[in-house]
Amino acid sequence: MSEQQAFDVVVIGAGPAGYHAAIRAAQLGLKTACIDAALGKDGKPALGGTCLRVGCIPSKALLDSSRQFWNLGHIFGEHGITTDNAKIDVATMVGRKDKIVKQFTGGIAALFKANKITPFYGFGQLQPGNVVKVKQHDGSEVELKGTNVIIAAGSDSIELPFAKFGEHIVDNVGALDFTEVPKRLGVIGAGVIGLELGSVWNRLGAKVTILEALPDFLSAADAEVAKVSAREFKKQGLDIQLGAKVSSTEVKADGVHVTYTDAKGEQTIVVDKLLVAVGRKAATRGLLADGTGVKVSERGQIEVDAHCHTGVNGVWAVGDCVRGPMLAHKGFEEGIAVAELIGGLPGHVNLDTIPWVIYTEPEIAWVGKTEEQLKAEGIPYKAGSFPFAAVGRAVAMAEPAGFVKVLAHAETDRVLGMHLVGANVSELVHEGVLTMEFSGSADDLARICHAHPSLSEAVHDAAMAVSKRAIHKAN
Repeated sequence: MSEQQAFDVVVIGAGPAGYHAAIRAAQLGLKTACIDAALGKDGKPALGGTCLRVGCIPSKALLDSSRQFWNLGHIFGEHGITTDNAKIDVATMVGRKDKIVKQFTGGIAALFKANKITPFYGFGQLQPGNVVKVKQHDGSEVELKGTNVIIAAGSDSIELPFAKFGEHIVDNVGALDFTEVPKRLGVIGAGVIGLELGSVWNRLGAKVTILEALPDFLSAADAEVAKVSAREFKKQGLDIQLGAKVSSTEVKADGVHVTYTDAKGEQTIVVDKLLVAVGRKAATRGLLADGTGVKVSERGQIEVDAHCHTGVNGVWAVGDCVRGPMLAHKGFEEGIAVAELIGGLPGHVNLDTIPWVIYTEPEIAWVGKTEEQLKAEGIPYKAGSFPFAAVGRAVAMAEPAGFVKVLAHAETDRVLGMHLVGANVSELVHEGVLTMEFSGSADDLARICHAHPSLSEAVHDAAMAVSKRAIHKAN
């Protein structure tokens, strides 16, 4: 064991929450170290966490590639563009994805160097007294003493006991690296990962069956958004079975046999590959030595207060390993907020204005409360919506599906939520985020000039519809 090294801030994990925390701490003049165990495909350290390596960025790369291929066969004809015998080279597509990942993971390393952050590559474990023991990949161990320690350990895929990961049964990591388009792809779970990766391989020609245990589709989203989304996915050929509870899987010579029970009783399907996408869990196993005082919930999450402090002096936790949505951008903000709190500045994250996005076609996005939540909580509200089919830009793009809905308090007009499904709504949802962050009203949003022709006009007219003054629809 080498001599203990001292830092103002030691960050465990270089994913979205961790690297943001480390960079912001360094910007504030704090001597900072960051520990990460991940390795890339080349066996070399790869910073950026699940998001950059096997999550957000690579999945969007494949989504974009598959969208281009789908559009070539399904939409380009409307524009007068024709082609014969279009083919997809999966190896090239995956290679492009890997190149993008390497570019961004290398970018984090460059940012660490520019900000004079000391990286350590290996597994970090918190010891009592704000000491972090690092087992490095070369077999050596080092101890780091942090005046402050920020735990940003991230999350792991949940593995089902009857569907162990291997060659034929995979999590998101495996589904990003198929060497060919599977003829039949089964997906357990109709959440974000299941829908996005199911869409990728469906567009490329796989017969995709998604088995969702819950009786309602996208129950976390607005009910109308979920209904429109389900209709569009069905048009695309995605077979989404609701109330389908999987009980067993067995890999045989002809494929993976998946047994599930739904309203019709017990059924079995056979697929070539099975993606298990039933959620993620905090990656806290082995993270805490005895006696640290840091508490872990029954779900394995590190317990923190509203400012991400663990209750142990100088120990904080952020990102997927704590309460709140497991979203990269939520981790970004928590990492920055904690670094600023350590630096003596104000730092806060409003979990009520974190946007959610599903990058399917059409995209799905929302922020704030749904109508169902407002009704359940007895909050008086008024709603305004507007369809993309009445927006010139959307029709010109041949993407008229979907709508924007704005929810505002019935008495104060303050925006309580925005729900969208349609083209590029991952960008439009931020109008709702910004309005809510500044406690704005639907009338504020309605009085802001929006460019014409643009998709954002749907937001404008939806806000106007709250007070029944939308111009381009009957109120």
